Amino acid sequence: MNSKTKRLVAIVLLKRGNVVQSKYFKQHKVVGDPYIIIDRLNSWNADEVVYLNIRPNDMNDTRSDKKNIYYSSFDKIILEVGKRAFMPLTVGGGIKSLEDIEKYFDMGADKISINSEIFHNPNLISDAVKIYGSQAIVASIDFKLNIRSNSYEIFVDGGKSLVSNNLIDYIKRIENLGAGELLINSIDQDGSLKGYDFQLLKAIKENTNLPIIFTGGAGCWEDFYKGIKQNIDAVAASNIFHFSENSYFEAISFLTNKECNFRPPMLSKITKSEV
Repeated sequence: MNSKTKRLVAIVLLKRGNVVQSKYFKQHKVVGDPYIIIDRLNSWNADEVVYLNIRPNDMNDTRSDKKNIYYSSFDKIILEVGKRAFMPLTVGGGIKSLEDIEKYFDMGADKISINSEIFHNPNLISDAVKIYGSQAIVASIDFKLNIRSNSYEIFVDGGKSLVSNNLIDYIKRIENLGAGELLINSIDQDGSLKGYDFQLLKAIKENTNLPIIFTGGAGCWEDFYKGIKQNIDAVAASNIFHFSENSYFEAISFLTNKECNFRPPMLSKITKSEV
């Protein structure tokens, strides 16, 4: 394991303005609102947060939740989250143009995650890299194992559209486009709490030197430890951080006790602002 400080990345999945838990990209359970979670992540001194709009084509409406009223417009949410986030913020989901990218950077994003447009409009990635630099563009890839062929297939459009069954070619395409980091997700493991797909991770690592954020399936802190032992830059999860109070802090404490190279765990006062 190299000496570079590792990251534990919290992924916040948004569907029509609600924070949701996801399972296999098909089942979504509402677990909260997007503002409370960013305040909690601030208090836990999180390394990084990714806000993903998993159903960008869904209708937007307003929702009232007890005393809180907020808009489900992803843009309005990111505008507020960008003001609150005290850690690096990555934004993704439904980003189709350089105008979209510029808009989210103006709202406070540090990096942009692009998934479906890698296939539909690859020039978007290369053009964005020319303007903002490779470090600002994250290529997100959703994989599913084809049991018959024992090979991994790539899906876009929220896991609905199969676009490639050649992992090596797809990774090389991303490298040639200039993206600076990979966000790898396993559809098979998503929300399963059964742990990461290390066969998938091995296949990715054998075919790229790009930094990797790996997600999909973490069900306990030990899963993070097993992931970091694979010598990747970051492990990530979404659902697990909604299960218990101070979950992120507890995860970082566990990893540092295991002598993994993470920033020391810290707790600070939750900062709230008006919505």
